[in-house]
Amino acid sequence: MWFCNSCCVWRRGQACACYLPGYLSCFQGLFFCPEAASLLLHNFCIYHINPQGHELGAAPIPCDVPVLSVDDLADQVADVLDFFSLGSVMCLGVTAGAYVLTLFATKYRERVIGLMLVSPLCKAPSWSEWLYNKLLLNLLYYYGTRGLVKECLLQRYFNKKVRGDAQYPESDIVQACKNLLDEKQGENIWRFLQSINERHDLTDSLRKLQCRTLIFVGENSEFHEDAIHMTAKLDRRYCALVEVQDCGSLVTEEQPYAMLMPMEYFLMGYGLYRPYQLSGSPRSPLSPCCISPELLSPESMGVKLKPIKTRVAVDF
Repeated sequence: MWFCNSCCVWRRGQACACYLPGYLSCFQGLFFCPEAASLLLHNFCIYHINPQGHELGAAPIPCDVPVLSVDDLADQVADVLDFFSLGSVMCLGVTAGAYVLTLFATKYRERVIGLMLVSPLCKAPSWSEWLYNKLLLNLLYYYGTRGLVKECLLQRYFNKKVRGDAQYPESDIVQACKNLLDEKQGENIWRFLQSINERHDLTDSLRKLQCRTLIFVGENSEFHEDAIHMTAKLDRRYCALVEVQDCGSLVTEEQPYAMLMPMEYFLMGYGLYRPYQLSGSPRSPLSPCCISPELLSPESMGVKLKPIKTRVAVDF
């Protein structure tokens, strides 16, 4: 999923979070789920990372700024970690964000203690995919995120039932995603998609990864094959695959509760845990803290957020 480009890096620490604008299209469902928020915020400080120009209210990137490669995007993750003086982190990425974080983990292995990936990409695009994507890029360049382009992006995001048709009504999360697409700068989306369409195959690098990896994929995701391929190439001692039935690419939005138990068992391997539960049900209220969506906003935590400037390679 190209446009679904957000990712997170986590550092063990106080139960607080720092969100960069633009995370809503990928992680709103997961982090507004009280049990997941309790598990993650109890163990981590959370930093959301968006590519340049994808924060809400971003201006168009000037035409004379070169399009970044996927390696540049991975290097910018390192820049963000350096900016916040972070050493080793746990990474969570969705689709294209999962690809960038996997590439980052292969380049900076000492800085990644674990990967949690949702519908990840790991192979270079096939010729048919590359041509289809070029057509989509041309439509996006001339017409922006409207009409057919928006529908093509949503098809990569969500399961058919969630998108809605004559039989099923359109889901609220799809409508929210449409609204977010309307607020994005088409030129900035085009640049990011151009970078991802020129991605290279990570198969050989996957064999060298030693960090634990948890992969989620919807059975109806367009990237299901990539997730299976990635699982087969990773060291089975450190990798687990969770296939979510009747779900598209955005497991974090469509079925966040399906991620709870696998995430909890995964994090238990690091000695991390959820706060005490009143009952054994994974959907029961948590004690001592059951976190409401309002508590996840930067304003409620007294955090004022600004985009971080990262280096851009310019050829002279």
